[in-house]
Amino acid sequence: MKRILIPLVAFLLGSTFIAAFYIGILTWAQGWDYASSQFIRDRWYVIPIILGFGVQASLYSILRFRLFIPIASAGHAGSMIGASGGTSATAMVACCIHHVTDVLPILGLSAAASFLTRYQRPFMLIGIAMNLIGIGVMLIVLYREQQKLQPVLLETR
Repeated sequence: MKRILIPLVAFLLGSTFIAAFYIGILTWAQGWDYASSQFIRDRWYVIPIILGFGVQASLYSILRFRLFIPIASAGHAGSMIGASGGTSATAMVACCIHHVTDVLPILGLSAAASFLTRYQRPFMLIGIAMNLIGIGVMLIVLYREQQKLQPVLLETR
């Protein structure tokens, strides 16, 4: 039972973290009313990014703590975990970079603000794509680790 709690907690923490980051930036920049209206407007982009980030955190915890893979199993999981962690970070940045536009005019960077506002949806789509890539990478690592165990499991029967 303990094994399943770690990925579940990782999912909840990862999803909560990125959702709080998203809402926090919007609330800081424009206030709660604006943040809630933006969330509702962009929910078809934001919710998949939040859930995808949570799934990546969960899969990462499975790989990191080797929850469903015996310790004796070797492999290149470490390098793949690093790659998917970078993918995760890129997805978060791609998701939230368009919200920098709320602050850029204050800093005198109106041209950058208009560019990021214009390409807001493509940035969110990139965030979703990066989440899917990260999830795919980690699932491939888990599958490969399981395949390495198949001969061992058959011999023990």
